[in-house]
Amino acid sequence: MAQLVINDEEFEVEDGESIKDVCEEAGIPFACTEGICGTCITTVVEGNENLSEYNEAEQDFMGDFDDERMCCQCKILGGCVKMEF
Repeated sequence: MAQLVINDEEFEVEDGESIKDVCEEAGIPFACTEGICGTCITTVVEGNENLSEYNEAEQDFMGDFDDERMCCQCKILGGCVKMEF
């Protein structure tokens, strides 16, 4: 079981599962859920290595990678990920 921390609120997520539903529950807005609108972009404070690889939608929308991810496109692989929105 992985741990996702969003703005200091902790959630348990199955390893390999999409983080979209948990992020939506935590108040992160979603408009399209397809990686096109960018409303769900969040800052990964810790544990980016525990998320799935950046996919084509994220690459197309954000270009260079730093500590931001699109919540609708991520899966948590395990461990702990801390995000701020």
